[in-house]
Amino acid sequence: MVAVAVKPYVEFKAEGYWIVGTRVSLDSVVYAFNQGLLPESIAQSYPLLDLEKVYGAITFYLANRIEIDSYLLAEEQAFEAMPQPISSEAPALYEKLMQAKKLAQ
Repeated sequence: MVAVAVKPYVEFKAEGYWIVGTRVSLDSVVYAFNQGLLPESIAQSYPLLDLEKVYGAITFYLANRIEIDSYLLAEEQAFEAMPQPISSEAPALYEKLMQAKKLAQ
């Protein structure tokens, strides 16, 4: 029997989850996956990710869905609580960003 190496695809560092060997966050892959993008499309969107890494990240997410969804929610809440200087410095741009965010949800 041939021994098969177990590969890690996601690591926790610098207060976040990252695809191993890249600067791509797990958040990016999960949001794309939850918006219905196929793994092939996600891999095309992120040149640092091959299909194996995308599937590995999705598998990690599905195996830890409750924890990762809680983590993502906490990150969104922290972001929303941050002051947004662009809202007062460039209100038209801020409004466009908020409209784009609503459409993405």
